[in-house]
Amino acid sequence: MAAAASPPPSPPPAKRPKMSSSSDPEPDAEPTSPSAAGQPRRPRYKRRKVAILLGYCGAGYQGMQKNPGARTIEGDLEEALYQAGAVPEADRAAPRRYDWARAARTDKGVSAAAQVVSGRFYVDPPGFIDRLNAQLAPQIRAYGYVRVTNSFSAKKFCDRRRYLYLLPVFALDPSAHPDREAVMASMGSGTELTKCLECSERGRKVPGVMGREGKLPSPVEGAVVDSHDESGAAQCDPPISNTNAHGELGSSSDEKLDLPVSGDGTKAGNAELGSNGVGDAVPSASADADPSAGNDENKLEATATELKVQGADFEKSNGEEKPPTRSAFSYTDEMKERFNRILKYYVGTHNFHNFTTRTKAEDPAAKRFIISFAADRVVSLDGIEFVRCEVVGQSFMLHQIRKMIGLAVAVMRNCAPESIYDVTFRKDVNLNVPTAPEVGLYLDECMFTSYNKKWKDTHDAVSMEPYCEEAEQFKVKYIFPHIAAMEHKEGAVALWLHSLNHRNYPDFRYMETAGAEAKVGTEVAAGAEANVGADVATGAEANVGAEVATGTETKSRRSACCMH
Repeated sequence: MAAAASPPPSPPPAKRPKMSSSSDPEPDAEPTSPSAAGQPRRPRYKRRKVAILLGYCGAGYQGMQKNPGARTIEGDLEEALYQAGAVPEADRAAPRRYDWARAARTDKGVSAAAQVVSGRFYVDPPGFIDRLNAQLAPQIRAYGYVRVTNSFSAKKFCDRRRYLYLLPVFALDPSAHPDREAVMASMGSGTELTKCLECSERGRKVPGVMGREGKLPSPVEGAVVDSHDESGAAQCDPPISNTNAHGELGSSSDEKLDLPVSGDGTKAGNAELGSNGVGDAVPSASADADPSAGNDENKLEATATELKVQGADFEKSNGEEKPPTRSAFSYTDEMKERFNRILKYYVGTHNFHNFTTRTKAEDPAAKRFIISFAADRVVSLDGIEFVRCEVVGQSFMLHQIRKMIGLAVAVMRNCAPESIYDVTFRKDVNLNVPTAPEVGLYLDECMFTSYNKKWKDTHDAVSMEPYCEEAEQFKVKYIFPHIAAMEHKEGAVALWLHSLNHRNYPDFRYMETAGAEAKVGTEVAAGAEANVGADVATGAEANVGAEVATGTETKSRRSACCMH
């Protein structure tokens, strides 16, 4: 008789699913299976420590770091991470709870082509970057993310940071955009460059009003170049760029210059078509030229040339907009060599307390190490030429790069002597250093060399190399047009150049005043020493005289005694 068949073995109990590090499910995930109550269940994912690589345009933002009451890149990014499901509800607006860190803190208006942030996020679902970008403004783009070690911090593990500053070429021209005093001194002198007669250091913008490079015309009767619109306002072309917005020339009391009146009753501008001019150049008296040296024939030629330019201007003003004029000034090899020599003063470890705010010279944080600083290339953006200034350092303080650029430009424009770098890093010297506009500055790359070398066998490198093409497209689409537009529409750098004068920055003359003070101190010391010597000599002479007199008197008394 056959044995009875044994019952089939019961199936093993289902494994209990692993719980995530947080009980909050991903809010935007699709349901996977219905629950016992018939309600959809959201999937649960593990948190991962990752580094997110992104870029942004700083226009309209108050910098990278989160600041209550201000719109910041970090604030928008945190909210987008929550909306994309990377941060649970319990950790919303609490970045410390998910190990938030940023590689760099950019200032207000400063952009970044390659920023890195790190934290513990829910990133297992595919399409995380697409969902994150869907929650961000178009001027903030995430390129991708990399799994990193649990101890990774974008701030602490970043070895060096590379920034680029795009500086308009005309900013290095010493004769471009002189300060108000220089413009007033040039009125009628015929020896000073006159530009931007309607501009001021205050930065009040007047659309369509702009100065240009040129010297006052020679006093030739009848050769007046009229450059006015129908309203009578002076119209001047930009010196180099197409900038068309500048401020009025005036002090805090809105004082304006009185321009000479032309024959038709309107005020004529003193800018001469010459170095920037359309067509033939207009000869003018230079600073070292003798006005009486020219003969009648030269005067007639000058008059004919000026009238020819005037006629060309009138022809172009009949219903047509005159093309922007461009200066003969360019970033020559000689200029490049000098500018790079100035930038090299920053290379190395220095005390940069004069190049930041709220950091004292005694603070160890004032010491920073600059690896390289160079300006070897010129790029053209929307018709404006920019010098590409590249600086690489371990870390930077608030406004440090902008102040380094500001002082370098002041030296290039001969507003400050190059010898100022002999004292600018000294602890006992406090200088007021100009701050260049923020619009031309952007973070180009954050580097993690030591981390990548240490963990190359187990983790992917934190690098922009896989996203170079995407980052370049982002720069071309958002960052570069913003920099060019700010110069075209606002004249960001052009207006700033007006502030580079000795009235606003008396410390530009520090070397002169320090030398004068030292000379005065030496003279005072020498005078005091001479006085002391004279006093000693006078005292000695008096003592000798007294002794001689006393000896004579004693001898006389002895003689008198002998006679008695």
